[in-house]
Amino acid sequence: MPGIPSRHSRRGRIVGALLGSVATLWSSAAVPQEGRDDATMNLYGTPGLVDMPTAEVLPDATLSATYGGFGNYTRSTLSFQITPRLSGSFRYAELKGFPSSNSADYYDRSFDLRYLLMKESGWRPAIVVGMSDIIGTGVYSGEYVVATKTLMPGLKVTGGIGWGRFGSEGTLGSTGTRPGFQAGQQGTFTTDRWFRGDMAAFGGVSYAPNDRFKFKVEYSSDLYDQEVASGGVEHKSPWNFGVDYKLWQGAGQLSLYSVLGSEVGAQLTVYTNPKTLGVPGGVEPSGLPVAPRPAGAAADLGWTVDPQKTSAAQTQLAQTLASEGIKLEGMALESRRAVVRVSNPRFNSEAQALGRIARVMTRTLPASVEQFEIIPMVNGMATSSVVIMRSDLEREEHEAAIEILPRVRFYDGFGREPEAYQSSYPQFDWSLAPYLDVSVFDPEEPVRTEGGLRGTFSLDVTPNLVFSGSASYRATGNISDISRRDESGLPRVRTDAPVYAAEGDETIENLQLAYYGRPGKNLYGRISAGYLEEMYGGVSAEILWKPVTSRVAFGAEVNWIQRRDYDQLFGFQSMTTTDPVSGVKREIPEFNGHVSAYYDFGNGFHGQLDVGRYLAGDIGATVGLDREFANGWSVGAYATVTDASAEDFGEGSFDKGIRITIPISSLLNVPTRRENNINVRSLTRDGGARLNVRGRLYEQVRDYHKPEVVESWGRFWR
Repeated sequence: MPGIPSRHSRRGRIVGALLGSVATLWSSAAVPQEGRDDATMNLYGTPGLVDMPTAEVLPDATLSATYGGFGNYTRSTLSFQITPRLSGSFRYAELKGFPSSNSADYYDRSFDLRYLLMKESGWRPAIVVGMSDIIGTGVYSGEYVVATKTLMPGLKVTGGIGWGRFGSEGTLGSTGTRPGFQAGQQGTFTTDRWFRGDMAAFGGVSYAPNDRFKFKVEYSSDLYDQEVASGGVEHKSPWNFGVDYKLWQGAGQLSLYSVLGSEVGAQLTVYTNPKTLGVPGGVEPSGLPVAPRPAGAAADLGWTVDPQKTSAAQTQLAQTLASEGIKLEGMALESRRAVVRVSNPRFNSEAQALGRIARVMTRTLPASVEQFEIIPMVNGMATSSVVIMRSDLEREEHEAAIEILPRVRFYDGFGREPEAYQSSYPQFDWSLAPYLDVSVFDPEEPVRTEGGLRGTFSLDVTPNLVFSGSASYRATGNISDISRRDESGLPRVRTDAPVYAAEGDETIENLQLAYYGRPGKNLYGRISAGYLEEMYGGVSAEILWKPVTSRVAFGAEVNWIQRRDYDQLFGFQSMTTTDPVSGVKREIPEFNGHVSAYYDFGNGFHGQLDVGRYLAGDIGATVGLDREFANGWSVGAYATVTDASAEDFGEGSFDKGIRITIPISSLLNVPTRRENNINVRSLTRDGGARLNVRGRLYEQVRDYHKPEVVESWGRFWR
């Protein structure tokens, strides 16, 4: 989808963000950490000893969440092994009584990057270069180069050189002047600090006598001078000690520490790995086998002159597909060729759905039909045309899925789909269930929750016309108690969210009528009108160019909006906002929109660039990069920079965050297209804010295009 995929961004709500993600990861825990020599996490939530880093790396695609601390300080860290060599971390820390000039608690957000320069081999150690807190005030700012060597199974020695926090104890020299902690500088890159200032050596040893326990001792080069000056801790010794205990066959880690010679700390870590989770997995019944044709049966065309046999074949195909959870919407049956129009509300793996459809066709269609053409439909749009020869299915059924892939052909589905059966529409779907929303990073109360009842519905009036909506009733929670109203130098397009939260107990979250269509070859279109999201209504129009076999796509969207009443029912209000601090009135522009470019880099990496006008009228661009996996998991990050100054934007300087998509099928091991979207953003501000329109085209369309289908082709015979 263009922009930021946040379902409830008006309140900073996150369905299981940073702290909530710990429970999600625990429930979906894989087993990435099993051996004596595996990396374990330090108090910063990155591979290390106690406080100091090591040159160890986690298995590719490992996602970890940690919560721990000591004394007056707690840290929560979400880390992801982006590639086998590169990892990134987002940390949220609570520092009571910090800094010394302010007795109030201080909450800090920081980002880290680590890169494996050299793998361990023979006598050569592993070497990692890392940077902590690369954006922000510099509370945890520090850089390092560290080496780790395995001396014997379970025994490792580490040594390194650090700057910043890692260069404050036992200084060896200096590489220039380094600025210190700068309150109010959140969200700016700290390039003037990188690898500058005093540097010092650190090191340590770890020993794992078995697969469960690991003991650690380190010499720390962090003097904790800011915390000591604030009176939060005493620094009595640079020697730290720790012990890690692996839980649940390595899917979790419990750690105890002795820090600074004066404090005792603890930490819980949970791991999962979306690269392997739920693959091949699944407890659903296996698909029907291919039904080989008897010799000579393909020459029998007698059925073509018997309308009853043709009708019976269509009926049997529809019924058998329905038992697989797939809807037959239309069909064109010829003597040698069958074209089916289908929708897939069940399987999140498109390759698995295609495989099951093809096998059902071998069992229900006359023997003379050799060419199967499957056209997956999404909101009445023919996304692709997948052509498979029946003889190839018969020949390759017991081979690896990769063997049949070169014989499968992908075409644009435009104009190739049969007419939909009139009896298929309208279609109605609804749900009513409890909900729990989580809001994080409010300095007054870092974690807030809200619970209640949410109802959703979707009415497909015709194949292309969808009427949908969502309403909620808040029963309990304290998200609506947010009282902080920061000053904004822009129209208050998102920072009025606390007012919406306070006044909306029974809310219409969205209520819209959307029309989808195919204006031409490689083109897809959408027009949506109504209450488009919780804060805005109006009209949204989008067009997308996406060839079925291409990794590239381009799109454009334009929106005309009106601001909804604070109670989020049926009314609208003025587009003029008033800043509660300065009293300045500002107009929200009625029009906004973007042009977008998408690229599939391969190996699961997808990039997106959106350029245009945002809700507050600021002009700029959002760049995002996501790593997606065959099981439907996705982990990514985004950043938005506009012509709004850092002063007008306010705390954070520019919009940025981490996003995670968790398919429900990987947790339940049953096929479903439902998913949870987690959006971990540091702050909700007015700059770089997007309209949260539902049903944007790119994510819907590309699912059935060749590059995406090939990613999960291993499930074709599932």
